[in-house]
Amino acid sequence: MINKDMKDLSNIRRQDALKELVLILAGWSSKFMDVAKIGASLALSKPTLETYINALESLYIFERVSPWIRTDYERVGKSPKFFACDTGFMTSMLGWTKDGIMRDSDRSGKLMETFVFQELAAQIDLDRDYNLFQYRDYKNHEIDFLIERDDGAMLGIEVKAGHSVSREDFAPQIWFKENIIKQKTPYTGIVVYSGEDTVSFGNGLYAVPIAALWAE
Repeated sequence: MINKDMKDLSNIRRQDALKELVLILAGWSSKFMDVAKIGASLALSKPTLETYINALESLYIFERVSPWIRTDYERVGKSPKFFACDTGFMTSMLGWTKDGIMRDSDRSGKLMETFVFQELAAQIDLDRDYNLFQYRDYKNHEIDFLIERDDGAMLGIEVKAGHSVSREDFAPQIWFKENIIKQKTPYTGIVVYSGEDTVSFGNGLYAVPIAALWAE
């Protein structure tokens, strides 16, 4: 795809930099990239780097999730979050093995969040009433995903690779609900985890098994 299809989409002169960029983006899946640092490491200007990233997005190799900024809160972040569009591709490019993922919490967390993104994105693409965002501010309040319905109702989603959930895992969403939403719109918060049971934590907060993303 990179060697052939990319030529029809954009004028890519630095194939070596493009292939290195693919590895970098795979490694940054589910994270906020330092675009300036990446551009410098590849000796690419910001406009050229953006062109290369846009080309990879047009081939559905990577996708970015925009920040939710429908608030006057002055500290809200404006950076998008990048995701690989296929976890098999991501792990293959990075050379990750099953055992390596199981032993590394950072890898397992990154892989699970990327997978959840793929499932959410696929479902949202089927319904124009919903839009997918993420949230982070400069005080490190962060919510992995925010789904907003056209009528303003919101669903917050945190992803946890572990098999148990505590109320502390809802702390960012509780803060968001109390300080940003402020009863202005309906808000439901969930933590997607590797367990088997759906558990209510009260006040519209739920722990939900990851299998619920594809189960009836």
